[in-house]
Amino acid sequence: MMLVVGGTGELGGQVVRELVERGVDVRCLVRSGAGIPGAEVVTGDLTDPASLRKACAGTETVVATATAIGRLLAGVRGPSIRETDELGMLALVGAAEEAGVRRFVYVSYAGVDAGLGVPIEHAKLAVEDRLRRSALQYVVVRPDAFQEIHLGPLGRFDLAHGKVGVIGNGNAKHRWVSTADVAALIAAVAVETDPPELIEFGGPEALSRTEAIAFAENLLQRKLKVQRLPAPVARPAIKLLSRRNEAVASVLGIGLLFSLQDVPWTDEPLRSRGIVPHPTTDFLRAQAAQS
Repeated sequence: MMLVVGGTGELGGQVVRELVERGVDVRCLVRSGAGIPGAEVVTGDLTDPASLRKACAGTETVVATATAIGRLLAGVRGPSIRETDELGMLALVGAAEEAGVRRFVYVSYAGVDAGLGVPIEHAKLAVEDRLRRSALQYVVVRPDAFQEIHLGPLGRFDLAHGKVGVIGNGNAKHRWVSTADVAALIAAVAVETDPPELIEFGGPEALSRTEAIAFAENLLQRKLKVQRLPAPVARPAIKLLSRRNEAVASVLGIGLLFSLQDVPWTDEPLRSRGIVPHPTTDFLRAQAAQS
């Protein structure tokens, strides 16, 4: 039995489908009684330790994709990033150890150790550290920025309205990655015989945000309105917002990564598992066609 925590989210839902297609018995921890096709459902929450112990009982592997950011950005009230992504995930690791779980697959993000001091960074690093000190066989999966989020309206890359945002200079090359590709990799390492402890990876193309904007403008045959937040302004804003709005501070911090340095990781972890990664330029073409 494999437990997926975050199975109702976009990434987690795709992971569940991948695992079910592989014939894996899947259990999902959900906050409501909603059903998930092909999976057993256990009602609970990361902020409810008793439900975590119940969910972990009898499972061999835990896959943790849950995060509070999407909910908080959507304005839905509920537990904070600290309560969910940090304390809740730490409790999940403890529950997994207590239940005798063998493997724990945890989704962090590439560049999490950049030292920007944002809430999501603090939470992810705390959980990574806890896993290293645990008795579990763990796999920390660190994907680069998701195409669907950071090159879409939620990531202030809104081609339909002709507006994009840039934090810092936007010149660092990243390997924007498809959610589907990340889900396929997570499902693969969840069942591998001997997976690595850390997998940091991205998509097939190294492209900066500035280059992505230029590519989109060429596709649209018009200029986009670029709203810029200089790094010297972004850093104190992130620090201030960390106490007032964890989700926005975290998104700004991740956005600042696109101006720091070219990334060293590649798409090799995908290709070595037979996953053909989706190019960023194909995603941008699709977005431009719908604009």
